[in-house]
Amino acid sequence: MKERPAIGSFKGVNEMPVLAAVAVPHPPLIIPEVGRGEEKRIQHTINAYQQAMRFLARFKPDTVVLTTPHTVMYADYFHISPGKSACGDLSRFNAPQAKVEIPYDEDFVHQLESYCQEHHMHAGTLGERDPSLDHATVVPLLFLEDYLNDFELVRVGLSGLSIADHYRLGEAISAVADKTGKRVVMIASGDLSHKLTAEGPYGFSPEGPKFDKELMECFEDADFLRMMTIKPEVCESAAECGHRSFVIMAGAFDRRKVDSHVLSYEGPFGVGYGVATFEGEGPDPARDFLDKLEAIEDKKYHERLGKEDPYVKLARLSVETFVKTGQYAPLPNNLPADMMDKRAGVFVSLHAHGRLRGCIGTTEPTQANIALEIIANGVSACSRDPRFPPVQPEELKYLVYKVDVLEPAEKISSEDELDPKVYGVIVEKGSRRGLLLPDLEGVDSVAQQVSIAKQKAGIAENESVQLYRFKVVRHS
Repeated sequence: MKERPAIGSFKGVNEMPVLAAVAVPHPPLIIPEVGRGEEKRIQHTINAYQQAMRFLARFKPDTVVLTTPHTVMYADYFHISPGKSACGDLSRFNAPQAKVEIPYDEDFVHQLESYCQEHHMHAGTLGERDPSLDHATVVPLLFLEDYLNDFELVRVGLSGLSIADHYRLGEAISAVADKTGKRVVMIASGDLSHKLTAEGPYGFSPEGPKFDKELMECFEDADFLRMMTIKPEVCESAAECGHRSFVIMAGAFDRRKVDSHVLSYEGPFGVGYGVATFEGEGPDPARDFLDKLEAIEDKKYHERLGKEDPYVKLARLSVETFVKTGQYAPLPNNLPADMMDKRAGVFVSLHAHGRLRGCIGTTEPTQANIALEIIANGVSACSRDPRFPPVQPEELKYLVYKVDVLEPAEKISSEDELDPKVYGVIVEKGSRRGLLLPDLEGVDSVAQQVSIAKQKAGIAENESVQLYRFKVVRHS
């Protein structure tokens, strides 16, 4: 387990961990220059925003750490903005006059980067693509500057890493605050669900209101463990924005009492806007939520092991063996006859935290049997998918596996013979070939299915293609 600050005794001598934080949304239209009167429809949010910023100003912070979903984001790395200062505006929303310029706390950034390196955390200042402030940073700062102007900023992005990793980053921020002796507060910038109403810009999902209700209850009770264990599929279906931003904030209060208050919640535009305040108090060892989360994940891991069929067990064996040793797994004894006697194309898919983590497969058999096909493609899925970095040992217990065994493809004459829930599709144009598996979340029409397969093959949307369909036997 990664080293963590001791309970009730941080690494510095000044005992100054993160003092307080706010969770706030960032709709550009809340700014009058953008909203042009529409902002009055979320007046409760405006009033709460002002109250939250007065709350932060009361602590007279030297440094404000702001977490944002809209700066550069990497799958395997937290980006911390470098430099002496930065500026940004809302010109994307036709309001260039709404702008902010702010100095960065270079010393805090340096110490945070060093702390993360020392504790083997994937975070730092590398990989900046755009130094300008994003709107999820500009909007909160426009509110804050009415009450506070003598402070420096640390801007931190989110990542595709685990919820536990986001929480650890919050722990790191608090440890560095303590080490420096600076007065530090946090702004966790993030909207809630984007799918509250059918009339909204993103449509409706039943998980949208469910997510918002649960998260606001977490805010009210400072129940950070519950917040961290919201199901990934709920987050995904709700099209949430700020969940991981809030988890970083939660980590900054690890093993401390927290006085929390919800100031407002509304969603008239189909997007949830919640405002809450959090003040850190004395030590509370019982609020060691990371250890509790690890125990929950361990239990889930062993439950998955008990439910897996031989196909999924073999995929897991392949991945875990390769990640731990760099070697291909040997064939286990007593595999089902179908796995040893038959040949077929196989796709191995890895998911972690509700998101795809790797998927590689073969449309035709390349090995002597299905078992060897699974082993080979398991290795490829965890180490050779160009969309993702190789899987690391600490990720293994979070992985959920699917194994799709392909039946032979048949040539068809038109899209009328397709059904995205029943058949996978292969599109072919000369030497270019693209494949999409059946029954994928979010792929509900033949047009979508064919379009995605064309994209994968580098075939233009308007190009004619030869179509093939196939069925799979899915093991999960």
